[in-house]
Amino acid sequence: MKIALLGYGKMGKTIERVARNRGHEVVLIVDENNRAACTDDQLKQADVAIEFTTPIVAVDNYNWCFRNHVPVVSGTTGWLERWSEVMMSREQLGGAFFYASNYSIGVNIFFHLNRWLAQTMARFSDYKVSIEETHHIHKLDAPSGTAITLVKDILKEHPEYSSWVLDEGAVGAGELPIKAKREGEVPGIHTVTYKSNVDEIQIYHSAYSRDGFAQGAVMAAEFLMGKKGVFGMEDLLKI
Repeated sequence: MKIALLGYGKMGKTIERVARNRGHEVVLIVDENNRAACTDDQLKQADVAIEFTTPIVAVDNYNWCFRNHVPVVSGTTGWLERWSEVMMSREQLGGAFFYASNYSIGVNIFFHLNRWLAQTMARFSDYKVSIEETHHIHKLDAPSGTAITLVKDILKEHPEYSSWVLDEGAVGAGELPIKAKREGEVPGIHTVTYKSNVDEIQIYHSAYSRDGFAQGAVMAAEFLMGKKGVFGMEDLLKI
């Protein structure tokens, strides 16, 4: 494939390395320093774009890809309040869009375990649920998109909880607390805990590096080639 990288921070550089190792060509690199100078013709050289930037610019990048009929893999989190807007734009302009809150294969298996555990624990009201996530200090959104995916899946299955709250103090009835930590250069740690008066159950995922996220993003780009519509990791992994 010919790939356009939209975003060239640590994640973008890791994706570039992984993509080249898988035999792909990076034909365009866009970052905050050159975005204004990049043209539609340059973007059209790419078979697919992989976008890891910030919530402030992500939606504009998606629309740029839609207008130029370049499939786009979205790895940016923190913009989902504009999901309907992006879906309407994609529908009007056509094209393909792949979104995941986390591209790690291991994390997506973790999501699958989380849904199963929530279904099981919904019958046991003595256990109270909480989520904790830790990321590097450069991550702008809190809680993480991964933590939000975890909590949304729990809310679908567990009748005791109707909403989530960033745990910075008191937690009200029906609220599931998420604690977000920002430390050093941690790639990502997520823990879901069910705690009673007599014991606790935890499921835990820790990323060792960004390579797992990059590999999943490149696999998503490979999957998206030649397709139209909206896709996610469940489509890719069939779990």
